[in-house]
Amino acid sequence: MKVSLDWLRQYVDIDIKASELADLITMAGLEVEAVIDPYEQINSVKVGRITDISPHPNADKLVCCKVDIGSSTTEIVCGAPNVKKGMNVPCATLGTILPSGIEVKKAKIRGQTSEGMLCSRVELGLGDDASGLMELEQTLAPGIPLKEALGFDDTVFELGLTPNRPDCLCHIGVAREIAALLGKNLMIRETSKTEGSGHTADNASVVIENPDLCPRYSARLVSDIAIGPSPAWMQQRLRAIGLKPINNIVDITNYVLMETGQPLHAFDFDRLAGHRIVVRTPHEQEDFFTTLDGKSRQLDSETLLICDAEKPVAIAGVMGGGNSEIMESTKRVLIESACFDPVSIRKTAKRIGASTDASYRFERGVDPKGTVYAMNRAADLIAELAGGSVTKGIIDEHPRPSVKKTITLSTEKTNRHLGTCLEIEKIAGHLESIGFSVYRSNSDQLEVTSPTFRVDVERPEDLMEEVARLNGYNRISTTFPQITAQAEPPGRTLETKERIRDMMSGFGFHETINYSFAAARGADRLELPAGDPRRKTVEIMNPLSEEQAVMRTTLLPGLLETTQKNIFRQEKNLKLFEIGKAFYKAQDRELPHETEMLTALWTGMRKPLAWHTGHEHCDFYDIKGTAESLLAGLGIKDAAGTKMPDSACSYTQPGRTAQIRLNDIFLGLIGEIRPSVLKRFDIRQPVFVLEIHLEALIACLPGTHVFRQIPKFPAVTRDITLIVDSRIEAGQIIDHVKATDTDLIENVFMFDVYSGKPIAEGKKSISLRIVYRSFDRTLEDARVNEIHQRITDDLLSAFDAALPA
Repeated sequence: MKVSLDWLRQYVDIDIKASELADLITMAGLEVEAVIDPYEQINSVKVGRITDISPHPNADKLVCCKVDIGSSTTEIVCGAPNVKKGMNVPCATLGTILPSGIEVKKAKIRGQTSEGMLCSRVELGLGDDASGLMELEQTLAPGIPLKEALGFDDTVFELGLTPNRPDCLCHIGVAREIAALLGKNLMIRETSKTEGSGHTADNASVVIENPDLCPRYSARLVSDIAIGPSPAWMQQRLRAIGLKPINNIVDITNYVLMETGQPLHAFDFDRLAGHRIVVRTPHEQEDFFTTLDGKSRQLDSETLLICDAEKPVAIAGVMGGGNSEIMESTKRVLIESACFDPVSIRKTAKRIGASTDASYRFERGVDPKGTVYAMNRAADLIAELAGGSVTKGIIDEHPRPSVKKTITLSTEKTNRHLGTCLEIEKIAGHLESIGFSVYRSNSDQLEVTSPTFRVDVERPEDLMEEVARLNGYNRISTTFPQITAQAEPPGRTLETKERIRDMMSGFGFHETINYSFAAARGADRLELPAGDPRRKTVEIMNPLSEEQAVMRTTLLPGLLETTQKNIFRQEKNLKLFEIGKAFYKAQDRELPHETEMLTALWTGMRKPLAWHTGHEHCDFYDIKGTAESLLAGLGIKDAAGTKMPDSACSYTQPGRTAQIRLNDIFLGLIGEIRPSVLKRFDIRQPVFVLEIHLEALIACLPGTHVFRQIPKFPAVTRDITLIVDSRIEAGQIIDHVKATDTDLIENVFMFDVYSGKPIAEGKKSISLRIVYRSFDRTLEDARVNEIHQRITDDLLSAFDAALPA
């Protein structure tokens, strides 16, 4: 919404700078998004006087002019038919960028130098006359700015209004706010009482067939008009706010719209069949209607139409029709000023794709009591500017009169809500300044009746907002809650999830966020068995699509879909993870059980391709290393990865899947996705997965970290190689060593494994390294050898192992 400062001054005495006014109304809730000089593009255009004219030596229709621009005389080539010596004209100097986008540069035209441009009205954006140069008054001194010569001194504010303030979609509405903020009076021009012969009701009639969609329709007839251009002052104001002048009648309806906020329409009265207006919805076979812009609009049964006795002549509240528009031959106009249902207009404008200044206001709600004033204001202007005769009386059909709302406002509650200490008289004064009627019922309460143009005020809190913004938000003292400033530390779950995010990012993984809604076929794509609890999904009542029909019970399908999309876009080396909730259908309650999960995927190359790295693809041990590093970073040292039973491997490959356990607690799994599952997701390369149940993991986190002094004494290492059954897991052997009754074992790890000749079939060789250390003395070889021999004998017995030959 654009408003002109010059226009606003017609209604309120504004005695502050434009910048100060912009700040003032912004702080009052009418945000000024931009302060615009509407004539900025003619800032460098000056008044030029043609002192001499000579024929162009190389062109019959061009002349060479010497132009006095005050500080100097310049030579300009001109081809305007009305150019003559001694005339004052607009002269665009070098560097000027005209409204059309043309930059004035020094040029040679048919061999003659031209250092400027003499302009017509159309070239300056000041009219449609392109027949010749714009002729200025002879009394003007050469060199003065054109803006000063024409009296163009205006500032335009572009307002970003919220949908609840349709009352400010006009100059009077904004002026009312400014008057209240400055403590000035609002000056609204009274309409004329002068009327001609005849009566509007004797010449025309109005019938409203759908009063719910049109609660009020006012009309007035003006005769003996002469169509022509509107006066310069009106054109200037319309152009300043971005409207293009058309003719005096159309310009007047636009002017009153921007002045009062009430959309108007002027019908050519003699083109209305039966001189009758009928407000109704379409009849059968009325499927299309051609609007003023020449477009054929499709109608439906809910489209409200303005019709004459035979046909539709306008789409109510949106746009008029070409069959009743004002023409040069028009002599009588019927002015329409109505109030339509906002919902109906919004639906119609959106459906036919026609958003207009009128529909924009009707959608938000217009003042039902403002129709008659706006109509009479337009009639006065038509009589003044088009020579019309205003017919006596009006037609005012008002089947649904508006009811004023009275709201009880408590001073004590207002001050408590706002944090202010305003007296009841001050509150009443603020509300009265913007048109509210206020009655003091007692020492605390006010009975406030809202004006009909404030369609947004319905409850005491709305009035409190008005008091706050008029009194000044910056006048509300800053206070702090009467509570301790000490903040609670984040919960353990939140803190752990953030730590996991940081570590996974450090491991080179990228976090993804997928919808909690998933496709119902997700369980089938993962090949989950029939009794798996992850098949018991919670269905969405109104799903957006089949792909979002249920709540997810696992994060894996979303990550696999993300992987497939990236691979299809040639991003084949991926390390992804997601932390989110899985939802399981509950039997004992309506809401599902929610479980926090961490799921990570790794596919493609182990390292980014470079000159010093080979083509090494990631494998099971890469994702296993990620899991071990994550658990170690969280302080969990005793978790073990053991083989997952084949029967439990639904979407991972048997023999390539491990379960992560801490004592008897199941934390998650690591493994390779089955090729058959990958095929269902259209993935053609191996993918390795890590899944961790965060709730179980968080419950196992150590509560405190105990400091342990850095050892002062050296470690001693011993290796042991055993021949064991190939079905025995290395982790079992390592756990057995750690359980040895001695505190000298610092670490145990496997450094080699081998199967094949000369080792017998069904057997494998496992080599372990045991690190011994004492914290209070240097270990002697004899002591270490004794313990190591005891451990060796114990392992040989416990696992039916043998030493290599």
